[in-house]
Amino acid sequence: MRLWGAWVLAIVYFWLARPDTASMWMGGAIILSGLVVRGWAAGVLEKDRELAVSGPYAFTRNPLYLGSFVIGAGAAVAGGRLWIGLLFLAFFIWAYRGPMAREGGRLEEHFGDAYRRYRNAVPAFLPRVTPYRPPAETVPVSTRFSLARYGRNREWEAALGGAAAMGLLALKAAGLPV
Repeated sequence: MRLWGAWVLAIVYFWLARPDTASMWMGGAIILSGLVVRGWAAGVLEKDRELAVSGPYAFTRNPLYLGSFVIGAGAAVAGGRLWIGLLFLAFFIWAYRGPMAREGGRLEEHFGDAYRRYRNAVPAFLPRVTPYRPPAETVPVSTRFSLARYGRNREWEAALGGAAAMGLLALKAAGLPV
Protein backbone atom coordinates (compact mmCIF):
# COMPACT_ATOMS: atom_id res chain seq x y z
CA MET A 1 0.00 0.00 0.00
CA ARG A 2 2.81 2.40 0.92
CA LEU A 3 4.59 1.80 -2.40
CA TRP A 4 1.42 2.27 -4.45
CA GLY A 5 0.59 5.42 -2.52
CA ALA A 6 4.07 6.78 -3.21
CA TRP A 7 3.69 6.14 -6.95
CA VAL A 8 0.29 7.84 -7.06
CA LEU A 9 1.66 10.80 -5.11
CA ALA A 10 4.70 11.01 -7.43
CA ILE A 11 2.53 11.06 -10.56
CA VAL A 12 0.27 13.77 -9.13
CA TYR A 13 3.33 15.68 -7.95
CA PHE A 14 5.05 15.74 -11.35
CA TRP A 15 1.82 16.64 -13.10
CA LEU A 16 1.09 19.60 -10.82
CA ALA A 17 4.65 20.77 -10.03
CA ARG A 18 5.66 24.24 -11.20
CA PRO A 19 9.42 24.32 -10.65
CA ASP A 20 11.54 27.38 -11.30
CA THR A 21 15.24 28.02 -10.92
CA ALA A 22 15.04 29.17 -7.29
CA SER A 23 12.77 26.31 -6.17
CA MET A 24 15.00 23.78 -7.96
CA TRP A 25 18.18 25.03 -6.27
CA MET A 26 16.63 25.20 -2.80
CA GLY A 27 14.80 21.90 -3.17
CA GLY A 28 17.87 20.22 -4.68
CA ALA A 29 19.99 21.27 -1.69
CA ILE A 30 17.39 19.87 0.71
CA ILE A 31 17.12 16.64 -1.28
CA LEU A 32 20.91 16.30 -1.24
CA SER A 33 20.97 16.69 2.56
CA GLY A 34 18.32 13.96 2.88
CA LEU A 35 20.36 11.68 0.62
CA VAL A 36 23.42 12.30 2.79
CA VAL A 37 21.48 11.32 5.94
CA ARG A 38 20.12 8.18 4.26
CA GLY A 39 23.51 7.28 2.79
CA TRP A 40 25.26 7.73 6.13
CA ALA A 41 22.65 5.55 7.83
CA ALA A 42 22.85 2.83 5.16
CA GLY A 43 26.65 2.79 5.42
CA VAL A 44 26.47 2.10 9.18
CA LEU A 45 23.57 -0.37 9.24
CA GLU A 46 24.06 -4.14 9.44
CA LYS A 47 20.42 -5.18 9.18
CA ASP A 48 19.33 -7.84 11.69
CA ARG A 49 22.92 -8.55 12.76
CA GLU A 50 23.77 -5.59 14.97
CA LEU A 51 21.83 -2.94 16.81
CA ALA A 52 22.82 0.27 15.02
CA VAL A 53 23.53 2.91 17.67
CA SER A 54 26.38 4.85 16.02
CA GLY A 55 26.58 7.39 13.24
CA PRO A 56 23.16 8.91 12.60
CA TYR A 57 21.58 6.21 14.78
CA ALA A 58 23.20 7.93 17.78
CA PHE A 59 20.88 10.89 17.13
CA THR A 60 17.64 9.29 15.92
CA ARG A 61 16.37 5.70 15.86
CA ASN A 62 15.09 6.13 12.31
CA PRO A 63 17.61 8.08 10.23
CA LEU A 64 16.56 6.33 7.02
CA TYR A 65 12.99 7.53 7.53
CA LEU A 66 14.23 10.98 8.55
CA GLY A 67 16.34 11.14 5.39
CA SER A 68 13.33 10.09 3.32
CA PHE A 69 11.29 12.82 4.96
CA VAL A 70 13.94 15.44 4.17
CA ILE A 71 14.11 14.20 0.55
CA GLY A 72 10.32 14.50 0.27
CA ALA A 73 10.36 17.97 1.79
CA GLY A 74 13.06 18.98 -0.67
CA ALA A 75 11.03 17.61 -3.56
CA ALA A 76 8.03 19.63 -2.38
CA VAL A 77 10.17 22.78 -2.37
CA ALA A 78 11.67 21.95 -5.78
CA GLY A 79 8.17 21.44 -7.17
CA GLY A 80 7.29 25.04 -6.37
CA ARG A 81 3.94 24.30 -4.71
CA LEU A 82 3.57 24.68 -0.95
CA TRP A 83 0.43 22.54 -0.78
CA ILE A 84 2.42 19.63 -2.24
CA GLY A 85 4.47 19.74 0.95
CA LEU A 86 1.32 19.48 3.06
CA LEU A 87 0.11 16.53 0.98
CA PHE A 88 3.52 14.88 1.36
CA LEU A 89 3.46 15.42 5.14
CA ALA A 90 0.06 13.73 5.41
CA PHE A 91 1.23 10.83 3.23
CA PHE A 92 4.44 10.43 5.22
CA ILE A 93 2.61 10.23 8.55
CA TRP A 94 0.11 7.74 7.10
CA ALA A 95 2.78 5.59 5.43
CA TYR A 96 5.54 5.49 8.04
CA ARG A 97 3.96 5.70 11.48
CA GLY A 98 2.95 2.02 11.53
CA PRO A 99 6.18 0.62 10.06
CA MET A 100 8.28 2.61 12.56
CA ALA A 101 6.29 1.15 15.46
CA ARG A 102 6.47 -2.42 14.08
CA GLU A 103 10.18 -2.08 13.46
CA GLY A 104 10.72 -0.97 17.06
CA GLY A 105 8.86 -4.05 18.31
CA ARG A 106 10.93 -6.33 16.09
CA LEU A 107 14.17 -4.75 17.30
CA GLU A 108 13.09 -5.12 20.92
CA GLU A 109 12.40 -8.82 20.37
CA HIS A 110 15.74 -9.31 18.64
CA PHE A 111 18.03 -7.15 20.81
CA GLY A 112 16.17 -7.05 24.16
CA ASP A 113 17.59 -4.84 26.90
CA ALA A 114 20.16 -3.21 24.63
CA TYR A 115 17.38 -1.95 22.39
CA ARG A 116 15.23 -0.84 25.35
CA ARG A 117 18.14 1.24 26.74
CA TYR A 118 18.68 2.72 23.29
CA ARG A 119 14.96 3.39 22.74
CA ASN A 120 14.70 5.16 26.08
CA ALA A 121 17.63 7.46 25.23
CA VAL A 122 17.19 8.20 21.52
CA PRO A 123 14.10 9.79 19.92
CA ALA A 124 12.21 7.85 17.27
CA PHE A 125 12.34 10.53 14.59
CA LEU A 126 13.50 14.06 15.40
CA PRO A 127 17.19 13.91 16.31
CA ARG A 128 18.60 14.59 19.73
CA VAL A 129 21.30 17.26 20.06
CA THR A 130 24.11 15.12 21.47
CA PRO A 131 24.97 11.60 20.30
CA TYR A 132 23.90 8.57 22.30
CA ARG A 133 26.78 6.75 23.96
CA PRO A 134 25.88 3.12 24.71
CA PRO A 135 27.49 1.19 27.55
CA ALA A 136 30.89 -0.11 26.43
CA GLU A 137 29.78 -3.75 26.40
CA THR A 138 27.01 -3.05 23.86
CA VAL A 139 29.01 -1.11 21.26
CA PRO A 140 28.58 -2.80 17.88
CA VAL A 141 31.55 -3.93 15.85
CA SER A 142 30.74 -1.80 12.79
CA THR A 143 30.58 1.76 14.11
CA ARG A 144 32.06 3.44 11.04
CA PHE A 145 30.60 4.18 7.64
CA SER A 146 31.32 1.52 5.05
CA LEU A 147 30.82 1.97 1.32
CA ALA A 148 30.35 -1.82 1.07
CA ARG A 149 27.42 -1.63 3.54
CA TYR A 150 26.03 1.34 1.62
CA GLY A 151 26.03 -0.84 -1.50
CA ARG A 152 24.66 -3.96 0.23
CA ASN A 153 21.80 -1.88 1.60
CA ARG A 154 21.14 -0.69 -1.97
CA GLU A 155 21.11 2.94 -0.94
CA TRP A 156 22.35 3.95 -4.38
CA GLU A 157 18.73 3.43 -5.48
CA ALA A 158 17.65 6.47 -3.43
CA ALA A 159 20.43 8.55 -5.00
CA LEU A 160 19.34 7.50 -8.48
CA GLY A 161 15.71 8.29 -7.63
CA GLY A 162 16.66 11.75 -6.37
CA ALA A 163 18.69 12.44 -9.51
CA ALA A 164 15.85 11.23 -11.75
CA ALA A 165 13.30 13.38 -9.94
CA MET A 166 15.49 16.47 -10.25
CA GLY A 167 16.08 15.67 -13.92
CA LEU A 168 12.36 15.45 -14.61
CA LEU A 169 11.75 18.69 -12.74
CA ALA A 170 14.53 20.38 -14.73
CA LEU A 171 12.89 19.27 -17.97
CA LYS A 172 9.55 20.59 -16.75
CA ALA A 173 11.13 23.89 -15.64
CA ALA A 174 12.65 24.22 -19.11
CA GLY A 175 9.19 23.91 -20.61
CA LEU A 176 9.73 20.48 -22.13
CA PRO A 177 6.84 18.00 -21.99
CA VAL A 178 7.26 15.61 -19.09
